[in-house]
Amino acid sequence: MIRFFRSCLIILCFILFGIGAAIISFVIFPCIALTRPEEKRKYLYAEVIHKAWNWFIRDLQRIGIIKINVSDMERLKNLSGKVIVASHPTFIDVVILIGLIPKSTCLAKKETLKNPLFRNIVKSIYIINDIDFEKLKADTDRFLKEGFNIIIFPSGTRTKPGEDFKIHKGSAAIALNSNSGIIPVKITTDYPFLQKGRPVYDIGEKYVSYYLEIKPQIDVNKYSDMPRIKARNFICAQIKADII
Repeated sequence: MIRFFRSCLIILCFILFGIGAAIISFVIFPCIALTRPEEKRKYLYAEVIHKAWNWFIRDLQRIGIIKINVSDMERLKNLSGKVIVASHPTFIDVVILIGLIPKSTCLAKKETLKNPLFRNIVKSIYIINDIDFEKLKADTDRFLKEGFNIIIFPSGTRTKPGEDFKIHKGSAAIALNSNSGIIPVKITTDYPFLQKGRPVYDIGEKYVSYYLEIKPQIDVNKYSDMPRIKARNFICAQIKADII
């Protein structure tokens, strides 16, 4: 009975999340576009998403769906102009990270533009990753120079605990291009909630604990004298060691 009630509760939460996304996409963002100067819009878009998703994850904790444990919350809240690379065990990892980290964006797949609820949000504040790589480097460099943090899941997809996976080199290339520090974040859970291949309603009988371990910054400067390909390989190996 408890499991059934919690399953209904999480489905309701995602319905409300979708309604909130629709309000942001069709009401709040258009109002910002009409009333604020262009140079300020991106910051306001990011702030709206950060606060909305922070509210969402706080509510998930209040009603006992999840519990988030962060090894260094103050450090996470004060990041600026960093490339954040994280493991990706569950569907809501990006929601949690953007909800916790102010002034952040992420790489999004082009397919997300087909979702009518999220299309305007993605176009306004996220970076499409399957575009010309030179344009991707220019876009990410601009965001980082403006103080935004860019969240990247270098595995490219959700992975299961203990699974060996390939680290895509995009995050290393972006950091090297902008000379930005890389912050690895290892995300783990004590229950396979929202993991690949599991239904949304499979939530267990008690709250799911999320553990976010913030690892030391990877300084790309120490690889500046290496050939770029070799530097990317070293950085990717370090990222994998930190988040797997």
